[in-house]
Amino acid sequence: MTIGFKQPDNEPFINNARSVHASFQRTPMTNFCPHVTIFDSHAHLDAPEFDGDRARVLRDARAAGVAEILIPAVTAANWPKLQALCVREPGLHPAYGLHPCYLDQHNEGDLAALEQWLQIHPAAAVGECGLDYMEPGLDRERQLHFLRGQMEIAHHLDLPLVLHARRAFEAVIMELRQFGKPLRGVVHSFSGSAEQARQLWKLGFLIGIGGPVTHERAQRLRKTVAMLPVECLLLETDAPDQPGARYKGQRNEPAFLREVLDCIAGLRGEDPKDLARATTANARLLFRCG
Repeated sequence: MTIGFKQPDNEPFINNARSVHASFQRTPMTNFCPHVTIFDSHAHLDAPEFDGDRARVLRDARAAGVAEILIPAVTAANWPKLQALCVREPGLHPAYGLHPCYLDQHNEGDLAALEQWLQIHPAAAVGECGLDYMEPGLDRERQLHFLRGQMEIAHHLDLPLVLHARRAFEAVIMELRQFGKPLRGVVHSFSGSAEQARQLWKLGFLIGIGGPVTHERAQRLRKTVAMLPVECLLLETDAPDQPGARYKGQRNEPAFLREVLDCIAGLRGEDPKDLARATTANARLLFRCG
């Protein structure tokens, strides 16, 4: 079953673009050491938006220095497609889970199916899972049910969680605290406060930063990113969604991660090559790659 991928932005006032097929200009990275690579910690390359040109997208990503990509699932129906993609292409790491925005595609047997799937198919993480308190019509209790179930699975299998939290950071933090057992992971597309980032870091969770940080109106996020320890940062695109300022209105893709890298390096006063090395090391450690 092909899913219709539509993941809303965490900061819709900054970027109102949705996943679309769009023409765009691809700008290669320049003045970047060929031995330094970048890890895109969140991109939905299995999404149907890439069905027409996925091979080209991967070539461009590798040419831009993006050597590894974490691809999180959103529904059980797409686990086989995601698994096949990651087996076929080097540098792609799968995460399997049940996204809160797709409640209408989940059933009660999916949690048991997820644990069984993960016991057979190697994975870098559990997810994408979490809470979305912005999208209208999503049952919060049912979201919590699937989140708690996936937390149990991640703990049992000793896998990191890839968390979605939209207008739900406090609720996610509360769930992690109340769980009471060791967990680790990343909260992707972070748009919360510096204090929330610190709390998540103390709970074992890194902070995923993507395209929204490149928009000048994202002042709170920019200040937070500038002050956080580099050890808690991951870079991401969330492709095909959330393009940066340079590519606003276009379909996002991993090759555009350099814009995020350069922006964050500038905010922190760091060399992009050093930030690329650090965030790649963070991702590889968290997801136990290689």
